[in-house]
Amino acid sequence: MTIPVLRNAAARHLFLVRHGLAGRPSGLGRGTDLQGVIDDLGFVQLDSVNTLARAHDLILWSRRQQYRPQALQALLHHDRGVFEHWTHDAAAIPMQFFPHWRLRFSRDAVRLGQTWKEWRRAGFTEKMDAVLARVSDDGPCTSADVGTNEAKGSGGWWDWHPSKTALEFLWRSGQLSVTHRVGFRKVYDLTERVIPPEYLNAKRHVDETVEWLCAGALDRLGFATSRELAAFWDTATAAEAKAWGAAALADGRVIEVDVEGMDGTLRRSLAWPDVMDLTVAAPVPRVRILSPFDPALRDRTRAERLFGFDYRIEMFVPAPQRTYGYYVFPVMEGDRMIGRIDMKADRGAACLNVTAFWPEDGVRIGAGRLRALKGELGRAARFSGCDDVCYAAGWLRRAG
Repeated sequence: MTIPVLRNAAARHLFLVRHGLAGRPSGLGRGTDLQGVIDDLGFVQLDSVNTLARAHDLILWSRRQQYRPQALQALLHHDRGVFEHWTHDAAAIPMQFFPHWRLRFSRDAVRLGQTWKEWRRAGFTEKMDAVLARVSDDGPCTSADVGTNEAKGSGGWWDWHPSKTALEFLWRSGQLSVTHRVGFRKVYDLTERVIPPEYLNAKRHVDETVEWLCAGALDRLGFATSRELAAFWDTATAAEAKAWGAAALADGRVIEVDVEGMDGTLRRSLAWPDVMDLTVAAPVPRVRILSPFDPALRDRTRAERLFGFDYRIEMFVPAPQRTYGYYVFPVMEGDRMIGRIDMKADRGAACLNVTAFWPEDGVRIGAGRLRALKGELGRAARFSGCDDVCYAAGWLRRAG
């Protein structure tokens, strides 16, 4: 049987529709509208880096420019429309997904119980009962409220004292949940006091959850290899995703397609049977500044294959060896990545300082595109709490 070919332009358009980056970024950006955005994405990665805005806020703002950070906090901490836990990293996850996260809790309990004994400081397992009792008896707490007499480590951000490790383990294994944050510091409480009972008490079989994980990933990606299905939520194993794909293919629930990359190469993927019949309009020709952790770009290999965009964050690369800045933001126009920009909000001076913009190879920065880019920078400045955009001398670099 001939395998259908999904051409690159059609693949990019479908991929961007599924990632909420094809239409205009209009909408209220709060309440049920924001809930719908997160439901469609599946989750939003939470990150503390705040050179322009926190990663999760920029992800949501790129799709709803009326969005403001307090809207996500309302969903997390008051409406309980989402909860905090882990995919490939910390994330805000739709509350209705909680029953399927029990598989994640049980697997994290086993995996972290083994690995943390090897690369965390010893003694955290002995602290878990005391930490759990502290939360149960005295109410919500932060990491600063436990282990007050324990020596703090000198190994940096991840060198936790044993009670802090115990607190995180109890969260990752589902016994505790994040009830709210103070600044960016998590406040933990018993899960039964945070999660609404209709989700807390719902149970799912492992096979049911694996089905949900794989089908949900394919819904949100549009097409994917089994490895990409497993990586989406980072909960199903590679073997489980491969077995799901084989069974779904045998049952006719999915088909194989060859997805064309920017360089013309084909990659065999799974898709729903109607993928070749979909009519997907080209994304609006809007310039957007994206988070470095945007879900459309999180898989750097896929981003390069689909968009020809070789994007690596150089925050851990020594300065003399960096091609770009420490933490640069991807810039998209329509269905094309047009460059990356180095900028930082100086809220004291109320100015968004733009150090450099590097166009991608072959991208010409004419008057119209420059005007659109500056318009987006003005909107980003206001979102970040700045009144103006300040451009460094020579900020507009040449295309490669």
